[in-house]
Amino acid sequence: MNSNGVLGKLLHSFERYYNISTENIESPFSAEAVFKSHNEQYFLVKAAKLADIDSNDFVYFFENDGGSESSVSDVSLSAEKLSQIADAAWKRGLSRINPYYGHRNSDVTLIVLADKIDEESFKKIKKLNLYKSYKFGLYGWSGFRALAYETSTGRAVTNRRGVDLKKLVASL
Repeated sequence: MNSNGVLGKLLHSFERYYNISTENIESPFSAEAVFKSHNEQYFLVKAAKLADIDSNDFVYFFENDGGSESSVSDVSLSAEKLSQIADAAWKRGLSRINPYYGHRNSDVTLIVLADKIDEESFKKIKKLNLYKSYKFGLYGWSGFRALAYETSTGRAVTNRRGVDLKKLVASL
């Protein structure tokens, strides 16, 4: 199965809870999905508000088709390219976060789909560990989850925070 078919199935699995956009997405990503949750807790009446709780998840999808240029090095996803993509997703996700007293967490998720991924990239994705705390955790935190899926072999690798993402591609 090619990466376009896999991307379509993945986007379909996100449709229920996420707002998905596939048009006017800034390079290098081919799609974005955004989940926002807001919860308030009261004591008897709304004037006695106990807490505001905001939780967000920003998911960025990257497809490496390898056919954009004719060089052999672009056929498989390299570790350098993976680092650039992960940095771009992390920076773009953090730019959308507005931490305040009711902010709980805002996670950034990167899903990489490629026909071939080299071994160095698989090792790198396992070691990706990005985390940010806002005002020592009082204003919430942000974590980075990542999944790399090789469409030609069906091999999937995640970082420590993204272990639950393997369930998404297990049925593909």
